Amino acid sequence: MATRNAPFVPLGEADPPANAAPQRPWQRAGRLSSFADACEGFLQRAGYERGSWLAVAFAAGIGAWFLVPDRTGWLAAMGLAGGAAGIAWLHWRRDEARALARVAVLALSLAFALGLATVWARSALVGAAPIARPFIGQVEGRILAREEQPAEQRVRLTLAIREPETGRAIRVRVNLPQDRDRTGLAEGALVRLGVRLLPPAPPLVPGGYDFARKAWFDGLAATGATYADVAVIAPGESGGAIARLQRVLSAHVRGQLGGSPGAIAAAFASGDRGAIAEEDEQAMRDAGLTHLLSISGLHVSAVVAGAYLLAIRLLALWPWLVLRVRLPVLAAGIGALAGAGYTLLTGADVPTVRSCLGAGLVLLAVALGREPLSRRMLAVVAGIVLVLWPESLVGPSFQMSFAAVLAIVALAGSRPVRTFLAPREESWFTRMGRRVVILFVTGVVIEAVLTPVVLFHFHRSGLYGAFANVIAIPLTTFVTMPLIALALALDSVGLGGPVWWLAGQSLELLLWIAHVVAGQPGAVRLMPQIGMGAMLFYVAGMLWLALWSGPVRLLGLLPAGAAIALMAATPAPDLLIARDGRQIGVAMPDERLLVLREGEGYALDSLREAAALRGEAVAMERSPQARCSPDFCALTIERAGRLWELLVARSKHYVDAAQLIRACAAADIVVAARSLPRSCAPRWFKADRRFLAEHGGLAAYLGESPRLDTVAVHQGNHGWWRAATDRPGLRLKGPTPRPSSAATTAPPAPI
Repeated sequence: MATRNAPFVPLGEADPPANAAPQRPWQRAGRLSSFADACEGFLQRAGYERGSWLAVAFAAGIGAWFLVPDRTGWLAAMGLAGGAAGIAWLHWRRDEARALARVAVLALSLAFALGLATVWARSALVGAAPIARPFIGQVEGRILAREEQPAEQRVRLTLAIREPETGRAIRVRVNLPQDRDRTGLAEGALVRLGVRLLPPAPPLVPGGYDFARKAWFDGLAATGATYADVAVIAPGESGGAIARLQRVLSAHVRGQLGGSPGAIAAAFASGDRGAIAEEDEQAMRDAGLTHLLSISGLHVSAVVAGAYLLAIRLLALWPWLVLRVRLPVLAAGIGALAGAGYTLLTGADVPTVRSCLGAGLVLLAVALGREPLSRRMLAVVAGIVLVLWPESLVGPSFQMSFAAVLAIVALAGSRPVRTFLAPREESWFTRMGRRVVILFVTGVVIEAVLTPVVLFHFHRSGLYGAFANVIAIPLTTFVTMPLIALALALDSVGLGGPVWWLAGQSLELLLWIAHVVAGQPGAVRLMPQIGMGAMLFYVAGMLWLALWSGPVRLLGLLPAGAAIALMAATPAPDLLIARDGRQIGVAMPDERLLVLREGEGYALDSLREAAALRGEAVAMERSPQARCSPDFCALTIERAGRLWELLVARSKHYVDAAQLIRACAAADIVVAARSLPRSCAPRWFKADRRFLAEHGGLAAYLGESPRLDTVAVHQGNHGWWRAATDRPGLRLKGPTPRPSSAATTAPPAPI
């Protein structure tokens, strides 16, 4: 009996038997092709815009250079990116059906590798190695830059000198007290002065401000102060024309308006923020208005827009020109020149140059009849800035400004907003009401987007910034800055007095808004150091939400929401130790911070911000939990049902070795600004001078799973980290603290 033939099954449709042989290379290539088909379909449905994602990939390469610790990792990352590009090219180069996926993988991989190579090259070209050790003595050098800071009663000088020990040419920055300033101390002057120089400081504690990294890219090998009068060997020429004009303009504005309004008006007119009082800056920061004090997009846009509108209105009165020239093009050129001049006048800092580039592209789009605000335009500006200054990616200025503009572009392009603002038959009052509503919504969105970024960098953020900006931004853009410009113009004929009075009143109103908003209960949100993983999740989610089109963009809410949940659950450190061991902070349940030394200063402010505490800083010797002698303090604290014994050195005096050994053995943690003998062996770790010189500042978490975070963990082998070579990993034995419920002997007494 003949058997019926098995039905024909096309290749790939039948389930493979359990004992099937391993898949061949061409079968794996089929899976790769299926993946390519899925990518191709996704890119077509989601509205892939290559310019925006190329900028993101380029920025990701720069960020990888900062995150990956050494050159082995940098080369490996570039190799992986090159491998992905090679695979895309080899497998899909002749497949037109997958052209979009092929080009996307190829371009994004190469952009990533190029970004990493760009910042690596930038670091090698401009990075300035710090001086090996502190120096005190006489130096001779030439003044490269001069910055007046009346609020601090000092003048800041940037000098070109020879390093005393090696003779290499270096740039240093020193602070000169205002009462020692003298004629001839200008750019180009050759001077001799006594200085105290230190290597640029790394973060005081984990998550603190990394001045060493900024100084590396700024070309500064040391910072310090003068301790004697400066001898002028050859006077300078009062700087270049722009520097002279900036100083003259700042002094003129402060002469017309006194006090805080004059200081802020000088910042708007010339970019000189040196006269703004610290309490006003703090109020502006806590009210979410600090962006108004730095010359950035708002100010440049106001100048460019004002010049453009004024030019097109005046030129329209000339019939001969109207008939022969396209006025929008000519007015755009005038606006661009005004923006460039204002950028140069205010110092041409990176944020100002970035804003000027963006304004220039907007003017070009207006002149060509294109959409002025788009993701493509923002990608071009970001690409130019990152090519010229790749290190700006990790700074708060770049992140906050581009995040704000990207949020505005994404919000303006969303369907609900376009529908809400669509033209319709309605009264002028209703139409303006819609604009005000959108202005407020935009402020809320920007504030929501920027708050995690601000908390990541500064550990504090003003929560009412959206409300304050609804009034402050129009006030600054449409009232204050035009009044300052008009007053300066009328000063040429001696008629600017009344206008200066009006400008002063508007600035008084701005400061009143800042102080009132900052003084409200709950106006400031404090946050300990946010983890890098949570921050990367948040950035990825926000970029996904902003750069895709259609419903698929909503998937970005998943990583963004998870990141916000992680941020909200961020634990605060229980113990903070400064990089030199001279100051510590112990977080107490009542929001106070126990410190080794009371007072005011950068170290104490940094510890309070890192601990996210609102209470006062109290000296340890005044705390009932501490037992202090002139040389040591012993402190017992309870965390998560455990008792922890801290022993902290207060002086560098000699103490009995036997007593020190016994006290160390009874303590879990020992902290000292000096080196302690190896026989001092606490139960968990000893943070003495040797340990801190290797690992930097510390943050200890004493919860259920105790752990230690150090500055060194986040630095890698970059040039600005002074102990980058041959750094061993942090190895600590597990802590063995006493349970709080256990019967214990008396706590150790201080030595």
